[in-house]
Amino acid sequence: MVAKVPKGCVIGVDLGGTKLLAGAVDPGLRVHHRALRSSRGEDTAEVLAIMEGAIREAVEAVDGPVDAVGIGIPSTIDASRGVSVYATHLPLAGVPVAALLAERLDLPVFMDNDANLALLAEHRAGAAEGARNALMLTLGTGIGGGILIDGELYRGSQGAAGELGHIVVEQDGPPCQGNCPNRGCLEVMASGSALVREATAMAGRRPRSALGRTLAEGRGITGPLVTELAHDGDEAARDVLALVGRRLGVGMSSLVNVFNPDVIVIGGGVVAAGDLVLEPARAEMVARGLPPARDHARVAAAHFGEESGMLGAALLARESVDQRAAA
Repeated sequence: MVAKVPKGCVIGVDLGGTKLLAGAVDPGLRVHHRALRSSRGEDTAEVLAIMEGAIREAVEAVDGPVDAVGIGIPSTIDASRGVSVYATHLPLAGVPVAALLAERLDLPVFMDNDANLALLAEHRAGAAEGARNALMLTLGTGIGGGILIDGELYRGSQGAAGELGHIVVEQDGPPCQGNCPNRGCLEVMASGSALVREATAMAGRRPRSALGRTLAEGRGITGPLVTELAHDGDEAARDVLALVGRRLGVGMSSLVNVFNPDVIVIGGGVVAAGDLVLEPARAEMVARGLPPARDHARVAAAHFGEESGMLGAALLARESVDQRAAA
């Protein structure tokens, strides 16, 4: 018999470009059950169905009622209406996700941008704890961004602030991903997708490397594989990670000049490479940024790793329920 999760939990959901993670989270931010889905869905109905299934799995693991659901989505958000306004990688433009899922689940559902929520978790109990001003970059299929100013998440006039992955770092660079109309965005140059693209090209140029042999064997090149080969000492894989890190640092130099943050937290799947990405990024940021901001800003890997977004969504759910109760 499977043990039930303790009472008093909320469900946090982090919806990414290619996968979803839902978790039953208690008030102490302990995760008692995780529901992982690898498919992103081909249309709106399928995305909602995947989300609903993962949430129901997490709800059913809880011993007693669940208080609420929090959802992080990689899109611009109208938080007041619970609407996903514009999503670069998902078919969720203009979709009232919160209301639709609340009706299906018969639970309160709260929603925000996924990187905002990742930063919320890192600020409350992670790598940005104690910071007054902080930025978050989540490196996955794309690059999400979050902004904290004077201890509060900054969402802009319409809730669309924080798209840090769509600052341009190369004017005539490659077309950006998904539905983005721009070229040379940080996202297309330094995301997990960019890492795979550059690793595949590097494997072709250096066939005797472990990366090259992987390609010759017909094995798919993925971000985790590149990281594994780099940790094992393959110079081609290390060079790819350093290239992505330097590009990331170019974007970060602009961000430190604009925001003068205490810390830039790097999350998402690419952060598994650790200093193989972060050290080149730091060096490029310092070389290109202006003092004193460039020297003040720390660059730190997300304390909660790839679970920052899910935990931040749980915090959103918990705090929104508490605020309603106190009103």
